[in-house]
Amino acid sequence: MILSEIWVYPVKSLGGIRLKESLAEERGLQYDRRWLVVDEKGTFLTQRTNAQMALLDVAFSDDGLLISHRYDPVNQILVPFEREDDVDIEVKIWNDIVSARTVSNLADEWLSERLGKIVRIVEMTTGTQRRMNPLYAGTDHTVSFADDFPFLLISQASLDDLNSKLSQSVEMKRFRPNFVVTGTAPFEEDLWNTITIGDTRFQVTKPCERCVMVNIDPKTGIKSPETLKMLSSYRKEGKEIFFGQNVVGLESGIVREGDSITLL
Repeated sequence: MILSEIWVYPVKSLGGIRLKESLAEERGLQYDRRWLVVDEKGTFLTQRTNAQMALLDVAFSDDGLLISHRYDPVNQILVPFEREDDVDIEVKIWNDIVSARTVSNLADEWLSERLGKIVRIVEMTTGTQRRMNPLYAGTDHTVSFADDFPFLLISQASLDDLNSKLSQSVEMKRFRPNFVVTGTAPFEEDLWNTITIGDTRFQVTKPCERCVMVNIDPKTGIKSPETLKMLSSYRKEGKEIFFGQNVVGLESGIVREGDSITLL
């Protein structure tokens, strides 16, 4: 079993970046979902309510994150690592209210124009303490601006199984994993507990509940109900539909594309 892909999503609900290696930290992969787009009230925004976020691509530069629109890639905005605007504000993400730091007025204006509403981009700093549910990670474990867990793992075989049932196949990008694994049977990851990726240990904690975001084509931002409907036909338990596994890190370490996956 091999780690075939590593993905980070620096700005929650914007485009992802595929990496050859990354540092796995307590909150998730380095840079993963450390920035958040919020509305005027400080409430987080996602593709669930603004599918146009799927069309905003993110890339790393020496100075920060470069954000561009899929259909206008030359028109870019820099979200600097060295913040130009440095004010702490309270933001709401799901049921959590945490402190985050503003970044750039120019980036706020650029994003507001692209998304058709007044928004701000904020950064999770070392002072931002967003606690995980203690049922899954003890009382002191923190998480980034990801929905619930630091990492998401999906096997390629599970996606292949889903695509065999769909009228038109979908890409793994639609499910926004951090780790893609090859060399397994479909949904074999459902049975995992403690694993190592390379030399770093992780706890496979619980299945990932899926929502309407998996119906959004990350290339076009267009919604189609088939993906979630098909998953509900054979991956539904009670009221929830599951695809992929939520994962918690047991230690920090470097993970690399091509690393072996070992069950402990």
